Amino acid sequence: MVGDESNGRALNQKVEDARRKVLDEGRPDAVAWQHGRGKMTARERIAKLCDGDSFQEYGSLVEPLRDTGFNKDLVAPADGVIIGNGLIDRRPFSLLSRDYSVLGGSTGKHGADKANRALIQATEHGMPFVGLQEGGGHRIQDGQDSRHFAAASQVFELMARNCGWVPTAMAMLGQGFAGPTNYAALADFVVMVRGQSTMGMAGPALVKAGLGEDIDKEALGGAMMQTNRHGISDLAVDTEDEALAAVRRFLSYLPSNARQPLPITATDDPVGRAEEELLEIIPADPRKSYDVRRIIELISDKGSVFEKKPSYARNIVTAFARLNGRPLGFVANQARHLAGMLDVKACEKASQFIGLCDAFGLPLVMLIDVPGFSIGSEAEKAGLGRRSGRLMFEMGQASVPRISIVLRKGYGGGYYAMGGGTAFDNNATFAWPTAEICAMSVEGSVDVAYRKDFEAAQDPAARRQEIIDIFKSQLGALRAAEAFGIDEVIDPRQTRRTLCDTFDRSPPRRPNRHPPRRRAISPI
Repeated sequence: MVGDESNGRALNQKVEDARRKVLDEGRPDAVAWQHGRGKMTARERIAKLCDGDSFQEYGSLVEPLRDTGFNKDLVAPADGVIIGNGLIDRRPFSLLSRDYSVLGGSTGKHGADKANRALIQATEHGMPFVGLQEGGGHRIQDGQDSRHFAAASQVFELMARNCGWVPTAMAMLGQGFAGPTNYAALADFVVMVRGQSTMGMAGPALVKAGLGEDIDKEALGGAMMQTNRHGISDLAVDTEDEALAAVRRFLSYLPSNARQPLPITATDDPVGRAEEELLEIIPADPRKSYDVRRIIELISDKGSVFEKKPSYARNIVTAFARLNGRPLGFVANQARHLAGMLDVKACEKASQFIGLCDAFGLPLVMLIDVPGFSIGSEAEKAGLGRRSGRLMFEMGQASVPRISIVLRKGYGGGYYAMGGGTAFDNNATFAWPTAEICAMSVEGSVDVAYRKDFEAAQDPAARRQEIIDIFKSQLGALRAAEAFGIDEVIDPRQTRRTLCDTFDRSPPRRPNRHPPRRRAISPI
């Protein structure tokens, strides 16, 4: 009996010794190398992201494929991929963390199987999926063999399956060309680290080999390029700590899955808090701009605003926030940039955000100050005629409670696309006293429809201005309310209370009025 116990202890010790070799404590040289690059190890990132010691790993003892002359002596602890479950704010999530110190974070056959396992666990247990990415796509030693590559991997099917079911976040913490970029493309939230992270379909070496183009990794797919110009990343930060904190904060606004209730938080911010600043924040001169983000801050629970894509398509603001502890999404025209006009980038940014909020049950607030859609040859070259349809499509699909407020301009097709009036069956439609609502720019409409009138006048300029003044006297919020085009004109200071009260009375979903189709077809 004693011998059996001794044998059990010996076997257990053998397992623990094998496990220790793959942990940071058993790989001091790899840890020192990663720290020498100014980065945390894959396991240190996990510890920083999770609550306490809540992480439970799966597959720590996995070894790499070794069946050809090229990889028979391959050493790859955990096959370079760490997966498991942990807690964020006491809620479980599924995690994948790539270890760049293991063959550049490349994905081998067994590492791919582990990634799929993490995604399946997210699906089956209804919990968010988080990827901590630093690596270079397929492992050459495994991938250059049809025996292993021909079957491909289900990873992108699994990610697509999770889309709209569980929140998915990617922290790009280093090189992320190829495979990690495909992960990011299907994620709900992507954060990069300035001067450290990259994304793209292929890295500089493959671009050089395939196209002869000589370009460095920052110019090809650095954080500033992918966040500010291309919008593939939602946020760029300065440190890994900030990136991991951003992932935690993003998840805090969303339920663990689409069947869970919203995560309501306690707040001591009074529902009836009235901010005098709101009464004068819209300039009297319609040609002057203001920062709509300030309006969102004044309306929302204090300190609760978290903007998504703040540096991309800055003519529109998409932000998570809370009202009396309830998470919701704001979509707002930003007068500071392009006067809040809707172009291709703004439409795509707003569309994705509306779809995200709708998938997870976050109510929407549309703050409208839009002069219309962008026009001209550049708009047509960019495909705005069709791409603007994506915004209208998402507005038409969304079933969460929705309120629109016209702050200033509500012009033309942009007014429709932003949910003005009864365009998309809002729970409520309001306007501030500063609202102006009409089909198009007054000056432009007068020049098109009344040119003969004012050109025939004794003083054409005076007559043109007279017509303009007549039309401008007809655009105000009171006239809109008189014809019941909006539900009410509200005191800007009462916006917070009005939103809270309306959402309190609204069911979690609006009635489904769609015909019995299989699915809707997005125009983009």
